[in-house]
Amino acid sequence: MTDRKTFSDLVKLIAQLRAPDGCPWDRAQTHVSLRPYVLEEAHEVIAAIDQGDPSSLADELGDLLLQVLLHSQIAVENGEFTIEDVIDGLVRKLIRRHPHVFAGAPSDLDSINRMWDEVKRKEGRSKAQLPTLLTARKLVDHLPSSPQEIEDSDYLDDEAQAGGMVLATIARVWGSGIDPEIALRKAILHFSDKPNEVKH
Repeated sequence: MTDRKTFSDLVKLIAQLRAPDGCPWDRAQTHVSLRPYVLEEAHEVIAAIDQGDPSSLADELGDLLLQVLLHSQIAVENGEFTIEDVIDGLVRKLIRRHPHVFAGAPSDLDSINRMWDEVKRKEGRSKAQLPTLLTARKLVDHLPSSPQEIEDSDYLDDEAQAGGMVLATIARVWGSGIDPEIALRKAILHFSDKPNEVKH
C-alpha cells in the first residue's frame, strides 16, 4: 500500500478536525459529551472479536483509538495534557506494574497478582465507579469464599440474599474462565434474536 498513513498523520488530522475551520461536530465535543461514544466503541470492539473477523477488528480498534485522540486533542486545547503525556504515562505505568519483567521480582502468578494490587494501591488513584457486573467480577478475584459460601452467607434481607446468588454465579462463571459480562451479552443477543413464541 502506497502513502501509508502514520500515527503522526492521525494526530494532525484530529487537530485539523477540531480547528476553527474543521468539522462542526468534532469542534462541539467535550470530554463529557464523548463519554457514551467511548463505551459504544469498546462494545463494538468486543463484537468484532466475537465475529472472528480481523478486518472488522482493525476497523473497530481504529474507532476506539479515535476516542483517545479526540480526548487528547481536547485536553491540549484546554492546557491539560497531550497525547505524548498519555503515551509516556502508559509506558511508565506498564513498567511499574510489571516488576517481574523489569525489576527481577518473582514471576509466579500469585506473586504477580499480589504485586499488581500493591502497585495500584501505591499509585493512590481513586476507584472508578464501574458498572455493577464488572465491579462484582473484580470483587470475586479477591474473595476467599467459594461460590457456594458466597451463596450460603448470612444476608440481612431477601434482596441481599438474591444478590448473593447472583454474585456466586458470577464467581462460578469467572472461575471457569468466562467473562460474565460477555457471557450475559451473548445470552441477551441469543434471546433477542428469537421470534416471540406464544405461550400456552
